[in-house]
Amino acid sequence: MRRKRAPRRDIIADPKYNSKLVSKFINILMLKGKKSTSEKIVYGAFDIIEKRSGKDNPLEVFKKAIENARPRVGLKPRRVGGATYQIPVEVKTDRGTAIALRWIRNFAKAKKGKPMKERLADEILQAYQNQGAAIKKRQDTHKMAEANRAFAHFRW
Repeated sequence: MRRKRAPRRDIIADPKYNSKLVSKFINILMLKGKKSTSEKIVYGAFDIIEKRSGKDNPLEVFKKAIENARPRVGLKPRRVGGATYQIPVEVKTDRGTAIALRWIRNFAKAKKGKPMKERLADEILQAYQNQGAAIKKRQDTHKMAEANRAFAHFRW
């Protein structure tokens, strides 16, 4: 390693829910620097969640959904003697949360035919109920890690 690692920047909590997780999600959803558009989508999705879930606090639903979608183990490619092995490694909490947020965003984006805030609300509610594409992706990742457990001794 040649230089120092860049310091981790602390993100500012969002104004409406005063949550760093929501702020992070708004930033992940943002395209071309249009933060206000991203905020409208997220807050709109939270309003829909509030109506559909019957809970008065959509932030709890969102946190639970992220917790459900967060991968605990992942795969890391490691090259050993000309062959590349997929080695299962534990995923740190921060990274797992970031991955879960990205999965939810990507699967909501992939759906067509509805406004983004509705697609996002659907995906978050499905993750909250332990269903949907983000949960399936987490299960697939865990299955792959389990299948490659034989290569865990290459971890160093």
